[in-house]
Amino acid sequence: MVAERADVLPALAEVFREHGFEGASLALIGQRTGLGKGSLYHFFPGGKEEMAAAVLAEIDGWFEQHIFRPLREEEPRRAVAEMIRAVDGYFRSGRRVCLVGAFALGDVRDRFGAAIHGYFAAWTDALAQALVRSGRPEDAARDRAEEAVAAIQGALVLARALDEPAAFRRSLARIEARLMAT
Repeated sequence: MVAERADVLPALAEVFREHGFEGASLALIGQRTGLGKGSLYHFFPGGKEEMAAAVLAEIDGWFEQHIFRPLREEEPRRAVAEMIRAVDGYFRSGRRVCLVGAFALGDVRDRFGAAIHGYFAAWTDALAQALVRSGRPEDAARDRAEEAVAAIQGALVLARALDEPAAFRRSLARIEARLMAT
């Protein structure tokens, strides 16, 4: 049962992941959430755009708590290992699309540009900070962080294209080894 706005966000996220922003009609959203148009507009007066913005904010909050903050604050090796585990779990071993990445590639990129940029910049910055704390020079840490985030996104695409979650896990293992190599 949907009692408040936050209750509907997981279902909204999956609709946007499966159908994209444009393909996520209000009828489909209503069907998947169990809410009528009136209830949807009660929770999201700004319509589908507000729904997507709320989902992106929810994703950002999860990544801040489980990925970005630990990378900025915890011991670097442990933080990177936890990032790999958390990413594997969040993306269900490559079976779940990165909604922020999908929005970055789609026609809605400009509508949600700040949220998209913020997500990828925060991830790269937090990972680079961890790598600097582990002893890498700042430029090398930034390069390796960008490479790792790009590799994770590419591994998601590959695993989904091949329908092979093991490809995602293998990629994550290589990414972790490369991040921790001296």
